[in-house]
Amino acid sequence: MTLSATVDMLKTGIWESFYMTALSSLFAYVIGLPLGVVLVVTDTDGIYPIPWLQKILGVVINLLRSVPFLILLFIALPLSKYVIGTRIGSPAIIIPLTIAAAPYIARVVESSFRELDAGVIEAAQSMGASTWQIIWKVLLPESRPSLLLGAALAITTILSYSAMAGFTGGGGLGAIAINYGYYRYEPFLMWVSVILLVVMVQVIQEIGTRWSKKSDKRIR
Repeated sequence: MTLSATVDMLKTGIWESFYMTALSSLFAYVIGLPLGVVLVVTDTDGIYPIPWLQKILGVVINLLRSVPFLILLFIALPLSKYVIGTRIGSPAIIIPLTIAAAPYIARVVESSFRELDAGVIEAAQSMGASTWQIIWKVLLPESRPSLLLGAALAITTILSYSAMAGFTGGGGLGAIAINYGYYRYEPFLMWVSVILLVVMVQVIQEIGTRWSKKSDKRIR
């Protein structure tokens, strides 16, 4: 393989890894963020207690989180075939990534909300704030630094999941490392792909950390 072809392939791999991670993170947050809110709000000590609902959601989330991603990937690919029309390539991996990441994000969001001082919520309740007002004007704004750190962690986890997609015909840097670096005995491509993935993780983590610090009112 020529140097030009190698560079083009790596560029394509970076783009595929990026959009798989970005779209999966977006869809996973659309599902996981509300789930995290519900887990906290409906808890026994929450602002709108519904213990049976909280327990059911907790069990479902724990079950999904306990399934190893590679197994979940094989289970969910038929759904990709039904929705997208194919079970091969980067677009097909977005659905399994979303299914795997949403429960994880729900727990990350739940953890961020539980770090909030209970006195802030009690103050809002004493002023007559409704459940939705507490969620939108207290929980989400006050937990923003922790949520941003959690988002960086979740996105880097999704990126690492996407690297496994090469085992099932997916794209991205992980597929290059597996299909060319491992199966075709080209260690240079494997190591370059790994290094690029590490760089992407560091960039995402740094962005999340900086945004978290900027949004933290305690360090202003």
